[in-house]
Amino acid sequence: MGFSIKTESDIEKMRVSGGIVRKALESVRNICRPGVTTAELDQAATEVAEQAGAATLFKGQKSPHTPKPFPGAVCASVNEQVVHGIPSSRVKLAEGDIVSVDFGVKLDGYCGDSAVTIPVGEISALKRRLMDVTKAVLDIAIDNMAPGKKWSGIAAQMQAKAKSEGFSVVKELVGHGIGKEMHESPQVPNFVDRFTLNNDFTLREGMVIAVEPMINAGRGAVKTLRDGWTVVTRDGRPSAHFEHTIAVTASGCEVLTG
Repeated sequence: MGFSIKTESDIEKMRVSGGIVRKALESVRNICRPGVTTAELDQAATEVAEQAGAATLFKGQKSPHTPKPFPGAVCASVNEQVVHGIPSSRVKLAEGDIVSVDFGVKLDGYCGDSAVTIPVGEISALKRRLMDVTKAVLDIAIDNMAPGKKWSGIAAQMQAKAKSEGFSVVKELVGHGIGKEMHESPQVPNFVDRFTLNNDFTLREGMVIAVEPMINAGRGAVKTLRDGWTVVTRDGRPSAHFEHTIAVTASGCEVLTG
C-alpha cells in the first residue's frame, strides 16, 4: 500500500493548518447554544479560516450520491446525523441536542482536519456517555500510535472499547491519510474485519493520518438522506464523532489539531 512520508517541514506546515482548525472549532464551540443555527456555526468557522488566510476544504466537494457539491465550510450533524450534515439557516439547535462539527483547512499547500461533538445545553446521560466513549476511542489511537505498530491492532482496541460500552462502530465510513490532499492513502478504519486485515498497514515515522471514530448509540448501520450528503443512523439513535490529524513521530505520535 503506497502512502506518503512527510518531512519535518511538511509536518510544521500541517501543524499550522491544524492550529487554525483547532481555533475554528473552539470558536464554534463557544457559540453552540439553543437557538443558534448550523449556518451560524459555518460562519464562525469560516471567519477564522479567512482571518488566517486559509482555504476551507469541504465546500465544493463532490459526492457519488448527488450532482450538487457540498455547500458548507463545516459539516454540522445533529443527533442521529453521523457525518456530512449540511449547515443551514433552517436548522436551529435545541436544548438537549448534540452536534458533530467537522472542519478542515489548507494553508501553504498542506491540510488539517478535525471534528468534535458538542453538547447543546443540558443533554441526556446517554448522549453524554456516547460522547465520552467516542472521545475515549479516539484517545486509544493517540495513546497507542508509534512506528512499527500494525494499525489493525489499534483499530481492534478501538472497536472493543465501543462494543464493551454497548455502542457500535460505523463501518461504512473510515479515516484517511492526509497531507497535500485532504484524502490520501491509507484508509484508516476504526474496526477490524477480513477486508481491513487484508489492507492492514504498519505505522511509520512521518506518516500523517486523520483518525475519526464515528460511534452510534444503537446499531452501526447508516444510510444517506435524499440530499445526497447527510449520513444518518438507520435506527434513528444518536451518533458521535471525534477526529484529529495525527503525525507518527519517532517516539509515538503528535496530535496536529489538538
